[in-house]
This record gives sequence, C-alpha cells and structure tokens, in this order.
Amino acid sequence: MSSPTGQSRTYPHYQSGSGWNAMLPPRVARTAPLPERRVKYLVIGAGYTGLAAARRLAELRPQDRVLVVDATVAGEGSAGRNSGFLINLPHNTRMSGHSSPLQIARKQIAMYQAGLDWLARLSQQGGFDCGWDIAGKYHAAATPEGERGLRHGLEQYRAWGVDYSELDRDALHARLGTSYYRYGYHSMNNVFVQPAALIRGLADTLPENVWLMEDNPVASIGGTGPYRVHTRAGEYEADNVILANNAFARRLGFLRSRLITIFTYAGVTPVLEGERLAKLGERDQWGVIPANRLGTTLRRIRGGRFMVRSAYSYETEQPLGRMARLLRDAFQRRYPELGAYDFEYVWGGSTALTGNGASFVGQVQTGLYASVGCNGAGVIKGTIYGKLLAEQIVGQGSAMLDDLAAFERPNWLPPDPLRRLGVLSAIALQARKAGLER
Repeated sequence: MSSPTGQSRTYPHYQSGSGWNAMLPPRVARTAPLPERRVKYLVIGAGYTGLAAARRLAELRPQDRVLVVDATVAGEGSAGRNSGFLINLPHNTRMSGHSSPLQIARKQIAMYQAGLDWLARLSQQGGFDCGWDIAGKYHAAATPEGERGLRHGLEQYRAWGVDYSELDRDALHARLGTSYYRYGYHSMNNVFVQPAALIRGLADTLPENVWLMEDNPVASIGGTGPYRVHTRAGEYEADNVILANNAFARRLGFLRSRLITIFTYAGVTPVLEGERLAKLGERDQWGVIPANRLGTTLRRIRGGRFMVRSAYSYETEQPLGRMARLLRDAFQRRYPELGAYDFEYVWGGSTALTGNGASFVGQVQTGLYASVGCNGAGVIKGTIYGKLLAEQIVGQGSAMLDDLAAFERPNWLPPDPLRRLGVLSAIALQARKAGLER
C-alpha cells in the first residue's frame, strides 16, 4: 500500500472526521469479510453511486451476490462530507449529436427528478431520518459581476420553466440575516439532507444479497475477467467490477486522462442560541449557492448550527488550520455582528472534476464499468447514474439509458506537470474573479 499522504494512494485519506458524521450517534460499521471469494458483481465505492448501483443490481439479479467494498466507513467518506444540497437541475447541458440545449436540459431534469424521487422512496421505506427538507435554495451575489452572472442564469430557468423569485438586498437581509449580498433569487429545486445520515441509512438498508465491507480499501485490480480485486481483507474475484470511486478510479489505473481530484472544505459552528441565532434570518434552515464557483456556500442547519463551505485544492488536502482561517474570514465578513469564535468542526472532502464538466458512465472494458466524475454535484446525479449503470450491465434498456448514452463524455486532460499547472492556474484565476463572492 502506498504512502498515506502520497498522490499514488488509491483512496482519499482525510486529516479529520466528517463533522456531519460526528453530529450523529455512533454506528457499528459493517467490516466482516465475505466468506466466499468469487462474486458476480463487485462495486468499489460505497457512496451514492456505488450503493445505488449495488442496490439496483441486487434487485434485478436477486440470485447473485453483490459485494461492495469501501476504503472508509459510511458517513466518513466523501458522500458524508458534502453540503447536503440535493439540487435537481442541470449543471452541464452539453450532449453529443444534434439535440438542442433545451432538449438536453429537459432530459437531465427528468433524470435528476427520477433520482430524487428514488432517494425519497428509499429513505421512507428504510425508515431512517436524514433530515429531508424540501426548502429550496438561494443564489446570491455580492458583486456586480456576480449579479450579471445570476441574471444570465435565470434566462435558463425561464427556458426550462423553473419558477423563482428575485430578491434585492433588503429582501435577502430579511431572509438571510446579512446585508452582504446585493442581489439573488430563490427556487424550490433543492432538498436539504444531513448527508452522513443519508449515506448511513442507505448503507444500512441494502438488500440481503448485497454484502458491504467497510474500512476495506482496494489496492489494485488485476486480470481481464474474472477480475482479481486486491483489498486489505484479501483478494476477491469478480465477473463484473463497477468503479464508483470518482477520481480515485484513476489511481487504480483507469480513466487516467479524464479525471482530477479536488478537495473542498467546510466548517460548522457550535449550536447558536438566542440573539445570535435570531440574526441568521427568518427560517430555521436555508442555503446559499454563490454566484462564482469558487465562492462561499452557506447553510443554516436546522437545530441552530451554521455551515460555511469554500476553497479548492488540487489532488491533496491542505492544512486544516489554514482552511479554518479562510472559512472563518468568509463567515465574519458576512456576519460581523456575530463576533469571532472557532468552528466546532472543520473538514475536507474530495470530489472529481473533468475538463468539460461531463461524467463517465458506462463500460470501460469488457466486464469493467464506471460511473465517475460527478463534478461536485454527486448526490442525485450519482444516485440515478448508479441505478442506470446497473440496468445497463444486466441489459435492461430504457429511454433514459438512451439519453444517458448520448451525454457528452469527459474530454482528454494532459498528464502532469501540465495538468497540475493548468488546474492551479484555473483555480487562481477563478479565485481572483470571485473576489468578494469568496
């Protein structure tokens, strides 16, 4: 196994636990090895994509064993480290062929809504509480450039038939408790969840023919079918392997020229009470998406906490002390009247980006499949892509699978050091453009 801090490591290694997971009661991880060493299907990654693929495979092939292996435990991986926004609108409306952007968007909206509906049914049927709240989301701009960007985005909303309400500085202040933003809008196309609770619930309610092995990283994959998957708990053979580990598929030797790993950072306050809590707006839960991609995401969390998410780093996690200072600065610029204090939890999380914002979903080679490259919007997208990939693997066709097959694939990325230079330059440029949106 490679060094814990080296870029050759085949799975993410975090400096601290997920704050979302720390807020939940302790859970007993499923770490027992699978007794048999040969399976029909082996899924690498127990995030939203991997669990969706495993669940659907198990439903369609109840006579077969599905093995899921993950390097960490449910709630501590990347799936339990995001901001908990479940947004059912497109982020990338490009598709090969001759479809118009509007047609593409409508197909994606239908697909993402199907993923959201499936997640809602699974949480209801599983009987677990993940804080499901259909509260919508705000987009807010602190700068004239940011406002122009938001107004341009609303042109798409109008074309898509998405309802929204525009808000000036005073209206935003009433709803968010800050006069930092000059313009924004609200739409109902978002559900809030406690992400660690959601992924833990999905992991603990899998069908009986799915065997989950947590805390069991994959070191390498050999063979061409059956595949030999080398894990901490020993070697397993699988007729079919599904890569659902995002950019870390590249560390196992696949899609190397298509994916990059990006880390983002979040801080959550202690529970705020009384006057401090009253200054955070009218509702007990809301969230703000920034006008610039490298801007700061905010979320008031039901129960009295507040989350701040910001900053990007390439391939490796940055020192959390420095990231905490950046997050604290972003929070205090928006809420100077709350005073200075430390976050109770600060953590990093990895995601996978591609050069053109497209995901890879499909067959890599005979018997080996992947759904990777979520581009920072992986809960709903990962869920529906994992479900559809499972259906593709067993040969079940559908119009939605045809649409997915027509989506644009990730474009080619140059190797390091050119890739690193390009990504770092892009991050620096976007950070300068973000300005006060950070």
